[in-house]
Amino acid sequence: MEFENILFEKQGHIATLTLNRPPANSVNLATLLEIEKALDDVDQDKEVRVLILTGAGEKGFSAGFDVSDAANANKTGPKGQELWTRIDRFTKPVIAAINGYAFGGGCELAMASTFSVMVETAKIGLTELNLGIIPGWGGTQRMPRILGKSKALEMILFSKRITAQEAFEIGLVDRVSKTGELMNDVMEMAEFLAKRPPLAVKAVLKAVNVGLENGLDEGTKVEWEGTQTVSGSKDAMEGFTAFMEKREPNFKGE
Repeated sequence: MEFENILFEKQGHIATLTLNRPPANSVNLATLLEIEKALDDVDQDKEVRVLILTGAGEKGFSAGFDVSDAANANKTGPKGQELWTRIDRFTKPVIAAINGYAFGGGCELAMASTFSVMVETAKIGLTELNLGIIPGWGGTQRMPRILGKSKALEMILFSKRITAQEAFEIGLVDRVSKTGELMNDVMEMAEFLAKRPPLAVKAVLKAVNVGLENGLDEGTKVEWEGTQTVSGSKDAMEGFTAFMEKREPNFKGE
C-alpha cells in the first residue's frame, strides 16, 4: 500500500504506523483515511499481533487536527472520533510511542491506545480551548476516565501542557523513556505482547472494554464468552503442555 501522509510497515508480528507530516504530524482528512486503511489491514492480517503508533521526526508525535484543513472540519470531526474509538476498542494491543509533543488530537490518540510510552523530553495536553474549540476526538470522555473528573477538567479548561514525568505520575502515560531509547523500549514491549496468546489477548481486550463501557454485568458475560472460546483452543493446550514441560509456549492464535 502506498501512502502520502503515513508510513506503514510490518516486521514479524508487529506493525508500525508512523504519522508522516513533520514537524507537527498534524492530522487532516486525507491522513485519517490512510489511518483507516492501515487499521483495516492490521485487523485482517492474522500475522500482526501488535500495532505501534508514532510520529516522524524528533519534534512531534502529533499536534492533532490540522487547522489548515478547516474546510473539511465537518468530515474530520466524526471520522477522527470514529477512528480513535476504533483504536480504543481494537482487537490487538496498540502502543503509542510518543516521540515528541502530543497536543489535542495527538493526546487523544495516545489516550485511545492500549499503552503509551513517552520520551522524557516530550509534552502532552488537550490544548483545544486555546483555539476556542473543545477536544472532539474522545478527549472529554477518555481523560476523565483515566484521570478522574477534576484532574481532567483542570487539564482541559486550563489547556495544560505537562511533561512526560508529570504525565506518568498522574497515570496519563504508562512509561517514560530516556532520549534515544523510546523505540527500543516500545519494541521490547511489542515483542513481549506478540508472544502472548492472540485469542486470549483479544478476549481480554474485549471483556475489559465492554465492562468499562457497559457495566459489570455485560462485562462478565463477555468474559465468560471469552473463557469458553479460549479454553478449547490449541493455544490453551500449548500453554498447559509448555507449563508441564517447563518450556516457553509457542502460541499460534488457534
